[in-house]
Amino acid sequence: MTRTRTFLALAAGALLLPMLPTPVASAAEPRSRAETWPVTGSTAITVTGHGFGHGRGMSQYGALGAAQQGLSWRQINEFYYPGTTWGAVRGKLRVLITADTGRDVQVVAERGIKVTTLGRKRTWRLPPVAARKWRLVARGDDTAVQWTKGGAWRTWRTVRGEAELTAADGRLTLVVRGARREYRGALQSVAARKGGRRQTVNRVGMEAYLRGVVPQEVPALWEPAAVSAQSVAARTYAAYERAHPAAAHYDICDTTQCQVYGGADVEHPAATEAIRATAKQGLFHDGRPAFTQFSASNGGFSAAGSMPYLVAQPDPYDGLANPKYSTWTTVIDDTQVERHWPAIGDLTRIEVISRDGNGDWGGRVTDMAFIGTTGTARVDGDTVRSYFGLYSDWFTFSVMPRQKGPVR
Repeated sequence: MTRTRTFLALAAGALLLPMLPTPVASAAEPRSRAETWPVTGSTAITVTGHGFGHGRGMSQYGALGAAQQGLSWRQINEFYYPGTTWGAVRGKLRVLITADTGRDVQVVAERGIKVTTLGRKRTWRLPPVAARKWRLVARGDDTAVQWTKGGAWRTWRTVRGEAELTAADGRLTLVVRGARREYRGALQSVAARKGGRRQTVNRVGMEAYLRGVVPQEVPALWEPAAVSAQSVAARTYAAYERAHPAAAHYDICDTTQCQVYGGADVEHPAATEAIRATAKQGLFHDGRPAFTQFSASNGGFSAAGSMPYLVAQPDPYDGLANPKYSTWTTVIDDTQVERHWPAIGDLTRIEVISRDGNGDWGGRVTDMAFIGTTGTARVDGDTVRSYFGLYSDWFTFSVMPRQKGPVR
């Protein structure tokens, strides 16, 4: 997620902030006047930027700043997703557990575990044997249900097709490469395609899912309105992904490629309370869940996204409680550029050809080039951000002769 800062007017020594969010209707025209930095000899290249992440939708640090200014979670969400409407989000979600890459689904034995086939929905209660662990393991297209006391695995039953495990208390302890992780809901053993390798999927209610997401995305002890705003964004994002599932056998993953989900182990009472305050509330556009992207910081100006409610607009809240990502600086040198793009030879010039037109320096970099003695590398700002580990694609340069010794 991207964190960005806006420069606020000063009046009588105080920040003047709107008490109610007012979205800007349209973004500036993209800026296409080229900026050039000559590079002569060995140089230190200082990169100064704003924000952390893509900058689309809600800024998490902006939500914190807005909450500190007294905005409610509803006002925060309405500011960052203008043009959306409110509605109810319910149901269950299938989450791919990416850390469990083995061929089985192992859980710690406890009273009241059941196994259910996914196709015919037949259910059996597992017997009270002196098991330490139970597991589901593929046997062709069917599933063997096995248990162990710590030695060899013993098959209790082979069930038709794929299957899932549930527990009487609604929580299972998954064993992943010796580590234990607790999850609410069901743990499924499913294949990406018929006869293919099995994967572990957590089928869980939406509100329980959020309890494992929200504390991973923002600090649970932030202002409650900011944590509740994150709850709405995360719930709606998950509902959108469910409507556009990543695969036939799951809706969403558990990493930063989707939303970070840690299961029951990461739950925090303050985050749970913030989730309950927004229970089942989501954002919709044209009657469907909105694509509620969010990032850590937009740097003071959000970036336009793929949906009409993901607008480019000034953000007066992002910089209020955001000392790390509002404005940042890092230093690279010419040799790093030459290593990434060896075909350019010795770096002689940096050019920013176009920006998105929003904010400092003309906004985020959309087109630029590293020019050398033997060639030119034409890239966009996001590629540069990725290669050099920058916080965002909103940046500018300054070039100085390199001091003796390593650049830090």
